[in-house]
Amino acid sequence: MLKRTRTDDESSPPSKRLRSNTEDRFSSLSDELILRTLSFLPAGSLILCHRLSQRFHVLAGDPQLWKSAYYNRFVRPRASRIPGIREQNVPAASLYYSSKTSRWLDDDHLVQRGKDMNWKRQYKLRHNWSRGSCEVAEIQIAERPSVPEALVRLHEDTVITADGTYGLRAWSTKGGQSLLATISFASGEAGCASPEVPTSLAVDFVKRNMDEFDISVGFTDGKFGVYSLNKQAQEWSCRYMHAASTNGMVSAIAYASPYLLTMTEAQLLSLYRFPDEPSANQSHNPPRLLSSLKSHTAWPPLSFSIRASSSSIVASIAYALPTYLAGWSVGLQELRLTPEGSIIQSRLTSASNQGFTPLFLTPSGTSSPIPGPSVSPIRAAENPTISLTRPTSLSYSHPYLLASHPDNTLTLYLVTSSERELFIAEGRRLWGHTSSVSGAHVGDRGKAVSVSTHGDEIRVWELEGGMASNSSRRRAAAGELSVQVRTERVKMEDNSLGEDSRTTVNRGLGLLRGREHDLDEASITKGWVGFDEEKVIVHRERCQGSQALVVYDFS
Repeated sequence: MLKRTRTDDESSPPSKRLRSNTEDRFSSLSDELILRTLSFLPAGSLILCHRLSQRFHVLAGDPQLWKSAYYNRFVRPRASRIPGIREQNVPAASLYYSSKTSRWLDDDHLVQRGKDMNWKRQYKLRHNWSRGSCEVAEIQIAERPSVPEALVRLHEDTVITADGTYGLRAWSTKGGQSLLATISFASGEAGCASPEVPTSLAVDFVKRNMDEFDISVGFTDGKFGVYSLNKQAQEWSCRYMHAASTNGMVSAIAYASPYLLTMTEAQLLSLYRFPDEPSANQSHNPPRLLSSLKSHTAWPPLSFSIRASSSSIVASIAYALPTYLAGWSVGLQELRLTPEGSIIQSRLTSASNQGFTPLFLTPSGTSSPIPGPSVSPIRAAENPTISLTRPTSLSYSHPYLLASHPDNTLTLYLVTSSERELFIAEGRRLWGHTSSVSGAHVGDRGKAVSVSTHGDEIRVWELEGGMASNSSRRRAAAGELSVQVRTERVKMEDNSLGEDSRTTVNRGLGLLRGREHDLDEASITKGWVGFDEEKVIVHRERCQGSQALVVYDFS
């Protein structure tokens, strides 16, 4: 084989790169001065500084740098768009970085962790949420569909499922997504067995400790029980089982220890209070019924909420409300009690305008409208407060009430609840989905997640402050209220934390770091979606009938 002839350009060997004689004065500075200089860099540049040397690896990872970056990117913009936070004639500099917890709004718990707080990891977590970047994994929970549908709830890094076939189970979302504990409803201790099918499920968010929490389950025969999960021992224990009721199945339930709220099939709303918390491995004493109200307007979907303070307990139920000749709206019933259980007041309100009359349905299904001005479906369609179809889901976390619709939209309502009034502001329609929205969940800070019926479209929303401010309307017009998470595999670089990210993300579109398997596009979302600070969990049913929990990890 003939050798390639050398050209004139290649006749001379390449010259060596000369060393720079410029003195490195920056590295001779003290750590304090370098940290001060690094504080002016964006997050992406700080990541690049990690690679310079061991010294810069330590300095660029300084917790105070990432704490300041976190505040300026996530806390300060949030404070500027919340009505009432920034007062008039107050300079914008007053919202700049400060170590005082009063400046951190609801993120003050992060500051209180002190040296245990990893600010770089927290920044990366919030950055991934804002871009829709996450890893996806699946937890197979059943090989065939359950009738009725399996119930799912999320509590920190634990997913709880309940159905008539497999009973009550707890799954870990960390590592290999393993099964932690299981218990059958049919078998159990004396007085705790319930052969009926579970119809409602709720988690007690008033935690005793990190390794143990309680959940409540309602059944078709009107029973409801309280179970406790010990994650270290990996076992369930039945704490209490209420007797069956003639008012039908427990269609909805909420639990905030020591208060428990139930709604039966006969639309009977009951609030209970358990006595003092028992010690470990002991059963609850029977609860005391504080109040029981009959509702004639609460129609599914339902969303329960219990808020307790030093002066009162507020039990709320959000429900779908049919309107006369106009479609569907939402209503809210609120029960205020003293800590001792005495009723202060019971009141209700709806998002319907005066021109829309609620339609009360009798148990036989016939309508008995209250006389009032009729409204055409065309006017109802133009009003964001009214929907021509029943909402597919409701989620209420005061002051946010979020409804999802089969017409590819959501509606956000802001609730005003004080001692003097209970009021639902006019709803604001949210656009972004390209198919029917099967479920949505909103948190108390206005962060929400919605999922389409076929499970191929998930959107993360930032709804804090509602849509009343000009900044919120500008963000909505620019498509910045939500990002879409898609099941596409991309290679994420280490510098994907800031403005210098190599990942291309369009406005309103996030990308997903996938595992080696592809999500089944023929899967159907069962209507439940939940999230915490790090994960989104979606309940899906495959076309073959198997059921799975899809875990989107943003950490």
